[in-house]
Amino acid sequence: MKEYKIYIGLEVHVELSTQSKLFCGCKTKFGAAPNTQTCPVCLGLPGVLPVINRKAVEYTIITALALNSRINKNCRFARKNYYYPDLPKNYQISQYEEPLASGGWVEIKANGKTKKIGIERIHLEEDAGKLIHGEIKEDKDFSFVDYNRAGIPLMEIVSRPEINSPEEAYEYLVNLRQIVRYLGVSDCNMEEGSLRCDANISLGEENRMGTKTELKNMNSFKEIREGLRAEIKRQYELLSRGEKVIQETRVWDPKKKKTFSMRGKEEAHDYRYFPEPDLPPLFIDKSWVERLKAIIPELPQERFNRFIHQYGLPEYDAGVLTESKDIADYFEECVKFFPKPKMVSNWVMGDFMRLVKKEDMTKIKISPASTADLLSEVEKGTLSTTMAKEVMEEMFKTGKGASQIIEERGLKQISDEESLDKVADEVVKENPKAVKDWQKGKSQAIKFLVGQLMRKTKGKANPQLANKLIEKKLKNLSG
Repeated sequence: MKEYKIYIGLEVHVELSTQSKLFCGCKTKFGAAPNTQTCPVCLGLPGVLPVINRKAVEYTIITALALNSRINKNCRFARKNYYYPDLPKNYQISQYEEPLASGGWVEIKANGKTKKIGIERIHLEEDAGKLIHGEIKEDKDFSFVDYNRAGIPLMEIVSRPEINSPEEAYEYLVNLRQIVRYLGVSDCNMEEGSLRCDANISLGEENRMGTKTELKNMNSFKEIREGLRAEIKRQYELLSRGEKVIQETRVWDPKKKKTFSMRGKEEAHDYRYFPEPDLPPLFIDKSWVERLKAIIPELPQERFNRFIHQYGLPEYDAGVLTESKDIADYFEECVKFFPKPKMVSNWVMGDFMRLVKKEDMTKIKISPASTADLLSEVEKGTLSTTMAKEVMEEMFKTGKGASQIIEERGLKQISDEESLDKVADEVVKENPKAVKDWQKGKSQAIKFLVGQLMRKTKGKANPQLANKLIEKKLKNLSG
């Protein structure tokens, strides 16, 4: 059976987190009532003129610099002509021959090695509106259009066809999204449509691509991976039967786990690109680029490496903590107050992240200093690990400090040996069967007895001390 090489290129569209649209002052807030964030400019009414959003250009430059791209000194907007109901002007203002940035790469791990996926271009364009099908029961036979999204700035990042498997595509997207989120230029929320991805796939020989298809309608990274697998399988089966792959646009059906033909694949000439007459060429001054380069934050891979070397963390910990910039920032702030990185890491990765999943990081009530205070109480033996988890949950709910909650709820751990010794005596006397089991060599019996002591003290006993006292009692009974 003939072997084929897989070639995948991804077109990633990122909605930029600007306060206003690309060519007008309309708001960009997600979730507003349909068609309430529009104006004559983004509706394409006659006689209007677009004005470029400087912040959108800056966000695109910052992203391009972070992705090692070359910022082109001159770039120009063009009209991409096509008709679709969600495109009010019947053309989209985009960039074609003269994009804002060219080249660059995103690093991924492939087969245990670092691989650079090349970037072809990064350009800026306006988003289209949104069609709504069958969501209103009374009008299920109609489709509606919401133009709130029309004109929102989109940054398109086009990779070279250097991705050679669905797994590499998944890794590329995860790493790209992480970088963009670190930069703060987009939330990359696929559920809200602020990150969308189309894929071009072909099977060919070494150094020669085959006929490609474009794949759309993939709404998560997992779906992108599954859709690519299905399309690769379809093309492979066609070629194995001696049939040809047709160049076309296809859609992924997540329920049927198959791809289906949508339309013939357009070529650039089908869009009749020509320079946008209402916008002058954009000149990117070198000093502007240098100013923006200076404000780029530490990127995920750099931070990952630093966490390993500076804090002595395992790769796993560093990977989890640096996945989100907010979590990484929180960890570092905690370490400033409680300089024991591994202990902080364990708590942040465990209970803290479990609780944060239910909240927005910007709205959580527990500060890094409060978490550090809680860990100090655990280290001093004031709190058991179990009680500390309860305290952290209460801190998340109320915003109160650890000491205040410990005092109010009487959670202070009992570490007084004399007090616990009396309780240990009671436990041993009340459980003769467990004592005999331990004497017969059943080591689990001691855990049962320690558990009974913890129950009697309502979980407040110091676990290590409880274990020590029970063991001492048992050994004394055995002579």
